[in-house]
Amino acid sequence: MRNIMHLTFGFFSCESSKMTAKAEMAAEEGYISPPPTLPSTPCSVQVGSMRTGSDVLSTSRGTVRERGRNRSWLLSSIITVNVLILGIALVSGSVFNNVKINAINLQIFLIVLVILTTAWMLYYTIYTSREDHAVLYKDSHAGPVWLRGGLVLFGICSLIMDVFKIANYIGYLHCDSAVKIVFPVVQAVFILVQTYFLWLHAKDCVQLQRNITRCGLMLTLSTNLMLWMAAVTEESLHQTVVPPEDGNSTHSYDIRAPGGYSSCNCSHSACAILEKAYYYLYPFNIEYSLFASAMAYVMWKNVGRLVDEHNHHSLHFRLKDVLVGPAVGLVMLGAGLGTFVIYEVDVEKGDPGKRDTALMIHYVMNTVAVTLMSVSTVAGCAIYRLDQRDPVSGKNPTRSLDVGLLIGASIGQFTICYFTIVAVVATGAEGHNALNLAVSLLTVIQLCLQNIFIIEGLHREPFHEDMHQASVFTNPYVLQAQAHRDIHNLPETFMETKSLTWKRRALKEICAFLMLCNILLWIMPAFGARPQFDNTIGAEFYEFTMWAAVVNIGLPFGIFYRMHSVASLFEVFLTS
Repeated sequence: MRNIMHLTFGFFSCESSKMTAKAEMAAEEGYISPPPTLPSTPCSVQVGSMRTGSDVLSTSRGTVRERGRNRSWLLSSIITVNVLILGIALVSGSVFNNVKINAINLQIFLIVLVILTTAWMLYYTIYTSREDHAVLYKDSHAGPVWLRGGLVLFGICSLIMDVFKIANYIGYLHCDSAVKIVFPVVQAVFILVQTYFLWLHAKDCVQLQRNITRCGLMLTLSTNLMLWMAAVTEESLHQTVVPPEDGNSTHSYDIRAPGGYSSCNCSHSACAILEKAYYYLYPFNIEYSLFASAMAYVMWKNVGRLVDEHNHHSLHFRLKDVLVGPAVGLVMLGAGLGTFVIYEVDVEKGDPGKRDTALMIHYVMNTVAVTLMSVSTVAGCAIYRLDQRDPVSGKNPTRSLDVGLLIGASIGQFTICYFTIVAVVATGAEGHNALNLAVSLLTVIQLCLQNIFIIEGLHREPFHEDMHQASVFTNPYVLQAQAHRDIHNLPETFMETKSLTWKRRALKEICAFLMLCNILLWIMPAFGARPQFDNTIGAEFYEFTMWAAVVNIGLPFGIFYRMHSVASLFEVFLTS
């Protein structure tokens, strides 16, 4: 009888193991939700053999879940790689007019991507709103309100850019393809839907339909990267300054059109104004695509994640007792914008003498800025050595992405700086080229120091001064003991609290100053400053084709680095 009972229990245990494994497999493939993991409780009297069966079952569940996650990661990554490589081929082929692929073909491809991505985001929003157990956890570190606010701001500017594009292309409708009007219309709808989607769901840790969700998020990431590539290519071609053969002046033209002009004429008089206006809005559209890509990647990493919130701290933005850093930063920002306007006006005139003077002013301004930034970051790193805050613990996809983007994006600026250093040293540092060399060297140093400062700050636990004060002043046992004897050590306690406040204030001052300086260094190249082309030493040393490739590939990453540094410094400011 006892043997029959053991066989019966073994049979049901085996069947339960199979059914649970099937349920886990179905959950990973997105059909049903996985059952909650409960503590192992015996349904009947279990002995050593049953305990061994429970361990095997637990191991089987973990193995099935791991395999399902790896399969969905692989599938979504394959989708991303194929979309991006095909898109890169189309973008590269549409640059030149002597091939069969043109800008219309690229825009058709982008329209298809945008429509598919918009449809998936609408499906996700509807599905998760109807399923109560679709999103069981929220990642509080993902999609903070200031990041989503920046996304909304850049999205609004991108919508204005699309409106200007539509109004501009209407004037060419009689002699050009209607696709040029359809694309900004579809992109405007995509921006509206995506902004709403990311505002609501940026923190989601999805537990249902994980395969579909991972593939959809990778499609969203690929679409935003493709839109970023297309916008960067268009804006770079517009800003590329081609040295003429006579050497007297420089001009910019689109290398896709023979001779730099098109035979299609606008039917209304506002085309030139609209075209100039929407080119000034390209930097905001570029940053919008990158912000959306980063948020989609974090959502992809959070699919199926079980988030532990015990280490989360509520952070608030306050400028109390922070004065010197913002004041000096605003002075630098105002002076930099003034020199930027002078630079743009003098270079636009085409006078070689005024152009050299404008380059000199631009180099001096950049030298002062990066020098002060380097000194500030050294001071911040020294304060970190005195800081007693613990390093952060646990995995955080947002922080890992921030560090990776910070280091990866800085490579673009490093590339331009080192190419410039080699060209200037080889040809001789004379006149404004000596300042060009100094700016390049100082920029390399500043990038290294700033990366160290930001990464160190991102990996520190937030400092809460109120907690320290409470532990010192509100302990009744300490106060009672101090009331019966001389409190000779109380001034030391006050000095310790004052020291903590001083370090915290200094870090906030440094972060505020660095944020404003990085905004300045983002504005100048993003809105048209191209000293790499106005100073002909790079084009003469490397030949124009190679130099244009280095600048047009490295500069977009350098521009993104500055904006990403502002976001990361704001995070360090909040935790200081």
